[in-house]
Amino acid sequence: LRAIKVNEARMREAAEEGFLLATDLAEYLVRKGMPFREAHRVVGELVKHCLEEGKELRNLRELEELKGFSELFEEDVFELLSVDASVAARRTPGGTAPKEVRKQIEEARKLAKTSEV
Repeated sequence: LRAIKVNEARMREAAEEGFLLATDLAEYLVRKGMPFREAHRVVGELVKHCLEEGKELRNLRELEELKGFSELFEEDVFELLSVDASVAARRTPGGTAPKEVRKQIEEARKLAKTSEV
């Protein structure tokens, strides 16, 4: 691992491509009161729409376009449409939020010190 070279720019580019934010949108609709199965269906329709229009979820910027799929979408949805927001939202143990990652790194360091390699 000491010799690993991470291409951060390429990692970000790859993370921003496609529809990784679909789960965040489904979770958003569930928090707004929509049953999960329906939220999954709505977001699936939204992804299909994006594919047909040559768009990605992060490029959606018109509330009316989103409301065409569900009236539960409000202005606050745009705060979710970024990889950074998605990463930061995962605050459970083992999640991707920076604080959680730091905890995982510290635990791994402690384990490495006590383990024979």
